[in-house]
Amino acid sequence: MPLIAFNVNLLTDDVEVAKKVAGAVRHIGGGLRYVKAMGLELEEEGVVQVSMNLVNYRGTPIHRAVELVKAEAARYGVGVRNCELVGLVPIEALQEVVSYYLQIPDFGVEQVIEYHLLPGDGEDG
Repeated sequence: MPLIAFNVNLLTDDVEVAKKVAGAVRHIGGGLRYVKAMGLELEEEGVVQVSMNLVNYRGTPIHRAVELVKAEAARYGVGVRNCELVGLVPIEALQEVVSYYLQIPDFGVEQVIEYHLLPGDGEDG
């Protein structure tokens, strides 16, 4: 299972908030299974970050981790600035994100043009 490195930047400069949110999100702290997380300060940007490694995107999809970060940050009156994907991500993991956020329950990667350009997609070619 490929690891997905995924970060959520918060609208605050209080690193303690990021650490508390990360503690609530990571599996070892009682949060989501298959999520490793820590709170970091990005001084140059004036924000803090919940840095996550999603070690099983089928067990815990990206959108579930993002939504828990949002909910936990809101407890401290903090919103989400943006998210960052570090490196590559399996197309199947993005299928779940699209399905959740665009409310397309039967969305499949087969609906993406580029999917059919990949070798080994089951098509001739």
